[in-house]
Amino acid sequence: MNVSKKEKHFVLVHGLGHGAWCWYKLTTLLKEQGHKVTALDMAASGVNLEKIEEINTFEEYCKPLLDFMSSLPDFEKVVVVGHSLGGMNIALAMEYFPLKISAAVFLTALMPDTIHQPSFVVDKLDKALSEQGWLDSQIWTYGPQEEPSTAVLINRQLMQILYSHSLAQDVELAVALQRPGSLFLTSLAKANNFSNSGYGSVRRVYIICKKDQGITEEFARWMITNSQVPEVKEIEDADHAPMISQPQKLCDCLIEIAHP
Repeated sequence: MNVSKKEKHFVLVHGLGHGAWCWYKLTTLLKEQGHKVTALDMAASGVNLEKIEEINTFEEYCKPLLDFMSSLPDFEKVVVVGHSLGGMNIALAMEYFPLKISAAVFLTALMPDTIHQPSFVVDKLDKALSEQGWLDSQIWTYGPQEEPSTAVLINRQLMQILYSHSLAQDVELAVALQRPGSLFLTSLAKANNFSNSGYGSVRRVYIICKKDQGITEEFARWMITNSQVPEVKEIEDADHAPMISQPQKLCDCLIEIAHP
């Protein structure tokens, strides 16, 4: 499909344990504004049939996104939006397909740089979360003993904190549809740095959510400074799931980004 100058194509990538389902409000709003939307399930996420124990590398986890980007015709540029851990997914897509991306939006998301290994920002967030505790979330290891991967299933207590400004029924939906995920620290610690010619060449925009208790504003601003991102937007009264708690404000923000 040839996308017109007015119509934009948004590619939405979920965070840890979530799936394409979490974008249901935002997808509706963007389509009502005449835009094309593709919300993807990463491997072992959403309705993807794989299990987290079958996914040993971050690149395997990203395969649905990388396959989709590869399938796009060269003339079509998309706006990729990564939420939370999804920031790392879109970073890999930027590295491999910089000419197919008009803008990359890090939605209260992990955002790597080109100086450190990809695991750098993920490790810092993991340590911050470990200090606070994963509360009732379940954590276990899988894979080879010499290089095990860690899986996590976010449960109700932590979900209520992450969805602090969302409706109670949306918290119930998230708890019901949550699947085990991984931060893939072992895999990312062995990956090559993102390059300036790939990842670094794509326009980046960071969206801070002012009520986020997962990726706090302080942590987000540290990543913005660390990666030297000039374009920053804020959404008031948005928790860690702005596509759920403030979908209209997020929709307006994304359309503004897509039409600079």
